Amino acid sequence: MITTKQFQILTDINLVWDFMTDIYEPSWANGAAAPFFEYAITSTWMDKTYLHLDRFWMDGNQIVGFVYTESSAANIFFSLRPGYEELADEMVEYGENNFPDFGEGRELVLFAGQRALIQAAEKRGYHVAYEDVDLLFDFKKAELNYELPDGFHFIAPLKIDMLKLAKCTWGGFNEEEHGPFENWDRPNPEMSWDPHKSYTGIVSSTIAPPPHSTYEYNVIIADEREDYVCFSGMWWIRQNRLAYMEPLCTVPKYRKKGLAAAALTQHYRRLKVLGAEYMTGGGNDFYRKIGYGDGIHWLHWKK
Repeated sequence: MITTKQFQILTDINLVWDFMTDIYEPSWANGAAAPFFEYAITSTWMDKTYLHLDRFWMDGNQIVGFVYTESSAANIFFSLRPGYEELADEMVEYGENNFPDFGEGRELVLFAGQRALIQAAEKRGYHVAYEDVDLLFDFKKAELNYELPDGFHFIAPLKIDMLKLAKCTWGGFNEEEHGPFENWDRPNPEMSWDPHKSYTGIVSSTIAPPPHSTYEYNVIIADEREDYVCFSGMWWIRQNRLAYMEPLCTVPKYRKKGLAAAALTQHYRRLKVLGAEYMTGGGNDFYRKIGYGDGIHWLHWKK
């Protein structure tokens, strides 16, 4: 018998992680990889007002479907266990009727392999408004061998200076367009810290580190003055053999010098020996030039 259950952030984050890792497929044909959701709900940029609307579909004690939002509650995502495609219509109907649209219409975010959900969206009058692609690095098909340029070195990921990293991400995500990085002091011991987001304000004391984070695989690059100039976060999901890279940034002054490629090479060397098969990336030409190939096709559906 199929039942439903609303998501509760204090008790269900592990349920989502286990479900998403269990149904993982490299092209996200069953839904996004597990860090996608956990990264969002443990970051400050997500609107968490509507998390109670996220819903599970369950067959006994096993989760078979999940409808949820990410940065905006009007953008709706779906994860569906193979063999339960008959739930697709009900899940799309729920997403359409229960999440807010803020007067601009809802967007169903589906991945190219989610055929049953795509058919359900089409039946309800949705069409693809736009699409994009995140490239994937296939460890079986390519190698990464980009060395650090002279004058730069790696920082041990568990011995970082949090303020330096905050400055790096501030510049690396172009926050300097909104003003200089100033009026900062070092976070006090009571303040938690999320190194997987762009810093648009002082470190939040209300956001806990993601429970499944693997900070020990992060890559930080410093210059000769010991300023951090490139950061690449890494979630290593051993059971999926997935190196989920999120995020990657370089401060403007040091872009186009090979630092990002060297950071990804460091990930490649560390995780290949552990059995990694794929590493995520972005959609721009940089990734394709260093060896990434076609990967995850996002389809954005609107009425």
